[in-house]
Amino acid sequence: MESDFPKSSLFSSDQRLCSAQILDPSQVRARIEVAVIKFLNALSSPTPAISSLPLICRKSSNSDVRCGLLSDVSSVFLSHSFFSRSFLRAGHAKAFIRVWKVMEMCFQILSQGKLVTQRELFYKLLCDSPNYFSSQRDANRAVQDVVALLRCTRNSLGIIASSRGTIIGRLSIKNQEGDIVDCSGLGPAGYAISGDLNLLSKLEFRSDARYIIVVEKDAIFQRLAEDCLFNLVPCILITAKGYPDIATRFLLFRLNQTFSELPILGLVDWNPAGLAILSTYKYGSIAMGLESYRYACNIKWLGLRKDDLQILPQPAFINLKPRDLQIAKSLLSSKTLQEKYRAELTAMVEMGHRVEIEALYFRGFNFLSQYIATKIVKSDYI
Repeated sequence: MESDFPKSSLFSSDQRLCSAQILDPSQVRARIEVAVIKFLNALSSPTPAISSLPLICRKSSNSDVRCGLLSDVSSVFLSHSFFSRSFLRAGHAKAFIRVWKVMEMCFQILSQGKLVTQRELFYKLLCDSPNYFSSQRDANRAVQDVVALLRCTRNSLGIIASSRGTIIGRLSIKNQEGDIVDCSGLGPAGYAISGDLNLLSKLEFRSDARYIIVVEKDAIFQRLAEDCLFNLVPCILITAKGYPDIATRFLLFRLNQTFSELPILGLVDWNPAGLAILSTYKYGSIAMGLESYRYACNIKWLGLRKDDLQILPQPAFINLKPRDLQIAKSLLSSKTLQEKYRAELTAMVEMGHRVEIEALYFRGFNFLSQYIATKIVKSDYI
């Protein structure tokens, strides 16, 4: 069995593509069992040793941008550079044990045919192993280590996204049971997006929209929903209420596959965090580089942008904070940032200011929908 895998990795025979696979529960359990057998074999050998865990390196130095051959979608990917979690290396012992704890928990979850959110997983780990999991961050990193070790998606491990996303507008959704939801007839809160990617993959869509608009903030989303922007501009509105979760990104990806002719437009704050959110929708993230290509879509930047600032009063300009500058520095060093986006980000840093979408309310609460409609008519997006 081991001969099918390269020596540097437990679970991959394709050296050209470094990605996480979608696997059945039985396949994931088999990979966990192989990892356990390799570990026990190393312990019982004539020269006993605690074997290290070979993980795909999730750093910018091991990342690049993959351009689609048959589409205009690009995504972050990770190449075959490894690092090891070692029980014997200083500072690695706890992280090493966390990987095994998470694999043990995932094996139990899959054996029982259950699904859990990452938050639920953390609390279970906290109860069972409080010395190793003191924060959600510990659990999140261990889950990503397991993905990097077993080369399977997080969803394949039985872990579903804690979705915050909602959607509204010119869209009908049909679920497995045959129930149909007309998203244009919902209240401002919209249709809640399930965190189960398996369920999302089986939804059927119908739409007469001409645009898909991704909104950074829930408050802005609700304002546009209340104003029925989708009647003024035939569109579908979707938000993850901040930094995009996997479920919202996956649903957007599915909409992009189903309605490939519809432009996807992003409405975010004019600040480094807004651009980081836009870039995550567009390319994915390095932290999830093994899965990024499954959720990437060719989103365009509708606003806010530098050219829009001239219509705003001086009080709308807020000084950049150290955290903003930290995000800006990271984005400017990224291989994914295209030149027009880089120019916008450079302008933010040079001006030392950021502007939030809500600043457009200076011209009245109805102005936001007019602003969006005008920019769309002019094809003013990049």
